[in-house]
Amino acid sequence: MNKVRLDAIDRLILEHLQNDGRITNVELARRVGISAPPCLRRVRALEEAGYIRGFHAALDPALLGFEVTVFAMVGLHSQAEADLKAFEARVGNWPLVRECFMLNGEIDFILKVVTRDLSEFQSFLTSELTPAPNVASVKTSFTIRAAKVAPGVPLDLPPRGRAG
Repeated sequence: MNKVRLDAIDRLILEHLQNDGRITNVELARRVGISAPPCLRRVRALEEAGYIRGFHAALDPALLGFEVTVFAMVGLHSQAEADLKAFEARVGNWPLVRECFMLNGEIDFILKVVTRDLSEFQSFLTSELTPAPNVASVKTSFTIRAAKVAPGVPLDLPPRGRAG
């Protein structure tokens, strides 16, 4: 992975792509103030450097029949690196788990679980998550509604000044 030093145009490219992954290269180039060929070269360089990990569509879970979103806070018996990796590998095989983060503090992992209904979640909880090796505790919180969903990072923040 080649490290690309980001300039203002690269940051604008990333911001526009993050907000609309379907934008055409011509429109992207127009919005960032350069011509299309160098814009495409920059996008490819940003992809190769790993700044852009992929493109996807943001789907509406409810329209697709996924009515329940739950955050599961998981505590493990052991936090040895091999045990953490084993849990992460297991989570990778659970399609209902859409996101997984390892945390510090009272819990080891937080999982975002999306299911069609409460009984599907209950089945997942009792047959997959709770009996998984090394799982000591699971606490769950069901979402009521999403107040904000902003994927990516806040590229429109002002640059940080240096502390004097």
